[in-house]
Amino acid sequence: MSAQNSMKHFYWIFCICISFFGCKEASDPQTSTKPNIVFIITDDHAYQALSAYDDKFIKTPHIDRLANEGMLFQKAFVTNSICSPSRAVALTGKFSHLNSVRDNLDVFDTTQVTFPKLLQQAGYETAIYGKWHLKSEPKGFDYWEVLPDQGHYYHPEFLTPEGEIKTEGYVTDVITDKAINYLETQRDSSKPFMLMYNHKAPHRQWWPSMHDLEDFKYKKIPVPATLFDDYKTKSKASTDAQMRIADHMALTMDNKIAPEIIEKLDYEEFLDWYTSSYTERLNRLTEAEKEQWHKVYGPINKDFEQNTPKGKALTLWKYQRYMEDYLGVIKSVDRNIGKLLDYLDDNNLSENTMVVYTSDQGFYLGEHGWFDKRFMYEESFRTPLLIRYPNIVESGSVNTDLVQNIDFAPTVLEVAGVSIPKEVQGNSLVPLFEGDNSNWRDALYYHYYEYPGIHMVKRHYGVRTKQYKLIRFYYDIEAWELYDLDNDPNEMNNVYGNHDYKAVQEKLHKRLEELRIQYQDNSDSLNQDWINKDIKRLQDLGWY
Repeated sequence: MSAQNSMKHFYWIFCICISFFGCKEASDPQTSTKPNIVFIITDDHAYQALSAYDDKFIKTPHIDRLANEGMLFQKAFVTNSICSPSRAVALTGKFSHLNSVRDNLDVFDTTQVTFPKLLQQAGYETAIYGKWHLKSEPKGFDYWEVLPDQGHYYHPEFLTPEGEIKTEGYVTDVITDKAINYLETQRDSSKPFMLMYNHKAPHRQWWPSMHDLEDFKYKKIPVPATLFDDYKTKSKASTDAQMRIADHMALTMDNKIAPEIIEKLDYEEFLDWYTSSYTERLNRLTEAEKEQWHKVYGPINKDFEQNTPKGKALTLWKYQRYMEDYLGVIKSVDRNIGKLLDYLDDNNLSENTMVVYTSDQGFYLGEHGWFDKRFMYEESFRTPLLIRYPNIVESGSVNTDLVQNIDFAPTVLEVAGVSIPKEVQGNSLVPLFEGDNSNWRDALYYHYYEYPGIHMVKRHYGVRTKQYKLIRFYYDIEAWELYDLDNDPNEMNNVYGNHDYKAVQEKLHKRLEELRIQYQDNSDSLNQDWINKDIKRLQDLGWY
């Protein structure tokens, strides 16, 4: 063989080897050819305060990008509208009665199957930064730094595998910096990644960033039509709930009025620990931050002291103050999500990354006179959901099917090419990405358990179809409510027992029982020992 032919022979062998090993690398499930996933969960972000849904309160241009470049879900809901249970549902794809977390006092069983664990097994690198709120140590994550319990807005502590650390700064900024630092310096770029980027904000008590203290101050916030709901047709569950802005929102902790002014004017706080909570949070500020804080809140305090609102005027004042701070906190969330999305763009990660934005539940922004969540009424039951997945999800698309947070885990798993365990009770949203809803659900099931507890919302479960909602309150009460959502979107008129809805009522009762069987839920029995145990537990915590 001539030298020239020898060189040609070597060249073709070299090309074949390169082609073989190149193809092998491309087909290896542990390479970055699989899609990355960024899963964002905020806390108590009402869909009403996200301008992709409604811009009457605030503009959220960065979060809106996910709707403009992906899919906005108009009818996304939770299974149990409270923080810890909702997070357990997202991780497992199972309802609360099967995933170990029914209320905020339960400890998450980390031995069970979760989607981060399954992604790890499939070659993904996994990380979580921000709010965890499940009491047990995170499992299924290669990297994690999470807030203890609810965490703090200012200079928060974080739990890490090496122990607790103290950080400087505002919590939303800190969480974002940690997430970007993971993407920039820690992750193994040869593997696909799944990043859970979970914000504390905008959870109570709504302490804004120093950058956003003044943004909504003295702006007139639209007042909901149902702020002074008298619950005339509702059950005792509504009147007994302790989450009315008028009676249960703290002038100190929530509205940022100094305790000495409250005492001087003889206002009474609903719970005595509200004032100490205010002081504790204020004392986390540096001296420079306190000075900036008092420049903004000092005049508010002075005006309150001079005008001393009472009755309906006080309710309207508290609502306005609440919303100013709540919206200010959301502004920092929006800004920081924009920062993360820009990082993905600038580092050529956007095209191969599915980004999910949601909240652990909805929230009342004065509707029915309330703040907080828990009820199956629409404002707390419904949650924002936006998903961007380039080349799969059409930009600017809108979905109106009934989806739920049990669907998150199977969706992530299908996108990652991982088999969905049989125990998962949700459905993958992937068919909806492609416009196929031919086998989609016609009804949602809901079950709330944390009673007796803070805010004293009765235990209840129910069914929601596209037009109707049937709710049963139980445990120390027996009451039913039925709403026609097309004709009564604000849920002001309970038509349970109305002759005109007899056929609808019977059909919903049947559908509710079918769902309880489907989801294996029979947890509604009344047991006095159980009640006494719950009351003792809550007395120990000072909640009851």
